Amino acid sequence: MLDSQALDTIFRTARSQNGFLDKSVEDAQIRALYELMKFGPTTMNTQPARFVFVKSKAAKDKLRPALSPGNLDKTMAAPATVIVAYDLRFYEFLPRTFPNNPNAKGIFEGKDATNQVVCMRNGSLQGAYLIIAARALGLDCGPMSGFDNAKLDAAFFPDGRWKSNFICNLGAGDSAKVFGRNPRLTFEEACRIE
Repeated sequence: MLDSQALDTIFRTARSQNGFLDKSVEDAQIRALYELMKFGPTTMNTQPARFVFVKSKAAKDKLRPALSPGNLDKTMAAPATVIVAYDLRFYEFLPRTFPNNPNAKGIFEGKDATNQVVCMRNGSLQGAYLIIAARALGLDCGPMSGFDNAKLDAAFFPDGRWKSNFICNLGAGDSAKVFGRNPRLTFEEACRIE
C-alpha cells in the first residue's frame, strides 16, 4: 500500500494547475511518463489512447486556434501540452496486444459505433492514468476540455484516424495561480453499497 505522502502527491494535495513555472519538460520525462502509464488496464488491452506532446513553438502555434479564450494564455505558456486522443483503428494492434484471443481484431473491425464507445471509455481511462503517472513522477497537470475538437483534429489529425478527447498542460505548477480547492461530494452523495 502506498504511504500517505504518495497518496497526497497523486490525489489529496495535487491540484489542477492554471499556470506553470518557466521550467522545461524534458523528452526523457515524457518517455518515463508513457512507460509508467501504459500499464493501466483497458478493455481487452485495446489501448486506444494516443498522445501528442506539444512542446515546440510551431506545434503550439498549430494548437492556438483550437483553444478557448480562457485556456489560451496558460496553454501557450505551459512547457508542454499533451493532446489525449484515441485511434479509431486501435483494433489493428490487437493481434499483438491481445494474443490470447486470435479473433480480437474481428470483434471490432468495421464496427464504428462500438469502437467510438470503446475509444472514449478506454482512452479516457488512459488519460486519467497519464495524469496519475505525471503526478507520481513530479509533474503538475492542468487537464481541460476547453478547445474546439474539430479545429484541433483538422490541424493535428487530418486523416481522421485519431480524434482528440482532451488536452492537459504539463510542467512545474505555479502555486500562485492555483484556485482554492472546491468541495467534493461526500460518500453518501456519490456512492451506494448494495
